Amino acid sequence: AAEIGAKCVVTNDVHYVSPDDAEAQDVLLCIQTQRFVDEPDRMRMEGNQFFLKSEDEMRLALPEDAEAIDNTAEVVDKCNLEIQFGIRRMPGFTAPDGSDNVTYLRKLCDEGMALKLPEADAEARERLEYELGVIEQMGFVDYFLIVWDFIHYAKMHGIMVGPGRGSGAGSLAAYCLDITDVDPLKYNLLFERFLNPERISMPDFDIDFCYERRQEVIDYVAAKYGDGHVSQIITFGTMAARAVIRDVGRVLRVPYADVDKLSKMVPFELNMTLERALTISPDLKAQYQSDETTKKIIDLSLRLEGLPRHSSTHAA
Repeated sequence: AAEIGAKCVVTNDVHYVSPDDAEAQDVLLCIQTQRFVDEPDRMRMEGNQFFLKSEDEMRLALPEDAEAIDNTAEVVDKCNLEIQFGIRRMPGFTAPDGSDNVTYLRKLCDEGMALKLPEADAEARERLEYELGVIEQMGFVDYFLIVWDFIHYAKMHGIMVGPGRGSGAGSLAAYCLDITDVDPLKYNLLFERFLNPERISMPDFDIDFCYERRQEVIDYVAAKYGDGHVSQIITFGTMAARAVIRDVGRVLRVPYADVDKLSKMVPFELNMTLERALTISPDLKAQYQSDETTKKIIDLSLRLEGLPRHSSTHAA
């Protein structure tokens, strides 16, 4: 850098926020790599310096690099990121025949109704009209067209597609578009469970593609809308109250029976947290206050609770 006149900055390798997170991070590493804390040859990070250091701590650690530390402020001043939350950014669809998307969606629905419901009465047509009004009002025209597009592609290319699951099956418009294959009129299914102007939430079609050729559909979507606009969803397995106690106890080599007994002291309720368990379970609280091993397990578990245990590609 000195030779070519480039500016340097210094950074610390950050794996946790504060120094007292070091032990919890080490335990997490053991959980993720399925090793024990006391194993001599396991993967570990030596020392407890992998925390987010303040400017003063960096100057203390690297007194000879004052200029590089000053340069960090220059980087900060050049960064300007604003993330707007609470805004839906729907992908766009371009109708192939040059018409606007609302007209194209209505045309597809009318054609589908004539094909799939030739006996449709005035009530059915009224229901379709109502649904299309809600879809337009809530701004989901493009969403319906995109989903129609890739399901249509799959069906035209002999790729097996499921009939649609979940609340989406309540939509007559989706049935006419061939997105779903269950007639909502025949089974008296409610559109409002899927889309409701009074409860703004994203529509969600649960669609299954044959696993042998589903990649062709993903490739089609990526080619049509651009690689940079298509991604698969990540899914995290997070550590819940009971599970984190079992994980921590295991890597600390605490006997299984003891850990099992301890985890069962956490009340079995939806969205239960360790903090809440310590206040409502007298047995857990008493053992936490009287037993050193229990205290260690719970203290570490409190730091790790809710963190991702592992990640994988969501089936969607």
